[in-house]
Amino acid sequence: MDSVFDELYQKYHHDVFQFLFYMVRNREQAEDLVQEVYIRVFKSYHRFEGKSSEKTWLFSIARNVAIDFFRKQKGWKEKILEKFDWSTNQVKDDYPIPEEIAIQREEIKWVYQCLDYCTVDQRAVIILRFIHDLSISETAESLGWTESKVKTTQHRALKVLKKQMENFHAKEGEANEKVGVER
Repeated sequence: MDSVFDELYQKYHHDVFQFLFYMVRNREQAEDLVQEVYIRVFKSYHRFEGKSSEKTWLFSIARNVAIDFFRKQKGWKEKILEKFDWSTNQVKDDYPIPEEIAIQREEIKWVYQCLDYCTVDQRAVIILRFIHDLSISETAESLGWTESKVKTTQHRALKVLKKQMENFHAKEGEANEKVGVER
């Protein structure tokens, strides 16, 4: 069991951490939740039937751990709506030139800000589908949903993100016009 556990940890630790970090938006809490995920994996691996991939099984456990975390929080709905703390942003790209990095950071910041307007389920689908590149069927397995529910939730989440991005760009355009008029 130790070698299987070590292999699971080595292969998926970063992905599980990233998923939980995007869900709870706190590095220390995400690290604690990763530990909880692997405790649950260790206790229940003997029940894993192999009907899904190990990765989707781990994401399913991680999602349940995140939901349990939110349920235990006082005012968990308000916690979900809190803004991302950009001072602890760990998203880095070593290859692009500085101008590209600045643009990428702004775009990532916009997307994160727009994710605040999604529900927990919508956020989970976006993270699994577009950040972790899971297929619709893998996402459905991870969340314990039908593929139809994943598609519907994804569609609604993308509509929310699109609307918020348009609102953000409109506000930015108004701010730029005011600066131009004042000069």
